[in-house]
Amino acid sequence: MQKQKILINGERLKQELERFAEFGRTENNGVTRLSLSDEDRRVRDYFRSCCEELGMTIKVDDMGCMYATLEGTENKPPILIGSHLDSVKKGGRFDGVLGVVTGLEVVRTLVDQNIKPKYPITVVNFTNEEGARFEPSMMASGVLSGKFDKAAMLQKKDASGTTFGEALKAIGYEGSSDNRLKEASAFLELHIEQGPILESEKLTIGVVECVVGMACFEIEVTGESDHAGTTPMTMRKDALFAANNLINDIRNHLSNLDPELVFTIGRVNVYPSIHTVIPNKFVFTLEARHKDMEIVNTFKDFVQGLQNFTENEGCEIKVTKLWDRDTVWFEPELCNLLEQSAQMLGYSHKRMVSGAGHDAQFIANYVPTAMLFVPSVNGKSHCEEELTSWEDCEKGVNVVLDTVLSLLAR
Repeated sequence: MQKQKILINGERLKQELERFAEFGRTENNGVTRLSLSDEDRRVRDYFRSCCEELGMTIKVDDMGCMYATLEGTENKPPILIGSHLDSVKKGGRFDGVLGVVTGLEVVRTLVDQNIKPKYPITVVNFTNEEGARFEPSMMASGVLSGKFDKAAMLQKKDASGTTFGEALKAIGYEGSSDNRLKEASAFLELHIEQGPILESEKLTIGVVECVVGMACFEIEVTGESDHAGTTPMTMRKDALFAANNLINDIRNHLSNLDPELVFTIGRVNVYPSIHTVIPNKFVFTLEARHKDMEIVNTFKDFVQGLQNFTENEGCEIKVTKLWDRDTVWFEPELCNLLEQSAQMLGYSHKRMVSGAGHDAQFIANYVPTAMLFVPSVNGKSHCEEELTSWEDCEKGVNVVLDTVLSLLAR
């Protein structure tokens, strides 16, 4: 078939995104739809009904992932479009769901235009991308790609002690391992940026080249507790003062390592946390992210060397690596197609990287994959204030549709 300049129905897209937001909508127009909750069950049921109305077949795998497929005219691996429907607590209306509704709107447009695709088109909802109820995040796509062990994931518990496996059965979405995603011609995931770059540069489309590599450490500084009023300053082993010296050194060093490196001290605990007692322990996490694994590895070497930090106030410093991940590069040909579609449609765009994790990074392990970003107003996400303009949502879906048409024309 020949590629055509076809556009989606923007008003329909807006109405559908608002309809999906009803499942778990909060007082401040956000969404709370934790994975495998009743809200998740209801939005899944609605998603299923939308797909059935389009004549799509729906399958569910053993991790609860949903695959809705529009039949193709040839027996080829499907073109996969989608993301996730779960949210964090008091999250936004666009995170994840935009990617799933994108798939629905692409299929609806093909049906409206009476286009019978050569490749099957599959819209996917990956289970528990957020990890807000059951850790870790991207759980199902991690199992599908062999990154996580299924048996271990089924035993993960939420705050009430309910396991992932129990919750999956309770909502009626435990399917078969035979239905797992095994192959696809391409996977396209449209997502809000969750950052300020596109908006600050007044751009509409971000073609995501990779999900950056990262490493996370826990650093423990151990001193001695003594009375805060009777111990001379020269005779103290104050873990907090030592940690303060250490953190200043970390910031100065990493700030000069590379301008694109981002690093965060996100969790801090001081013990015994009594105002009359000199702290004997200070524990904090330190993570950093960069697309160049040489920079990430330099960061890791630096952190490991902090155990020998000299301005330690007589305290001991212990460094433990919690986890790390390599940079995941997306399929260059698909990135090029997305960029060409954005250019053909006249949308401003740039190549960029993702500092946040997404299902696409795991699926890219065995399926040709690419991601697309649209702007987040004020860079906000994972909060009720999360917002992407309807116009930008529409443009993002148009780029996905045009890219799909390019793939179908081959």
